[in-house]
Amino acid sequence: MKKIEAIIKPFKLEDVKEALVENGITGMTVTDVKGYGRQQGHSELYRGAEYIVDFLAKIRIELIVNDDEVDKTISTIIDAAKTGKIGDGKIFVTDIENVVRIRTGETGSEAV
Repeated sequence: MKKIEAIIKPFKLEDVKEALVENGITGMTVTDVKGYGRQQGHSELYRGAEYIVDFLAKIRIELIVNDDEVDKTISTIIDAAKTGKIGDGKIFVTDIENVVRIRTGETGSEAV
């Protein structure tokens, strides 16, 4: 099993969610996060004064999928989240040693 974490632009969340559901991925955790990468934030004007926004609003989506679903899931996220502009985000994939469903005690793939 793998954990897929995707950091995306907030307005792309609904597109990504719909695309994942269409591809059979129904369980996910979504978190509002702030951060920056290469874009290093940006400056904005407010009431005539310029100020720097260091941390930009992003969304983190976390999914646990079986090994055979990883490539399809990554492709789905990329297709749905890509705008072609800086700040589209990143996808991180890590190994998951085990999963336990609290309610039933199921473990491994059955718990996902």
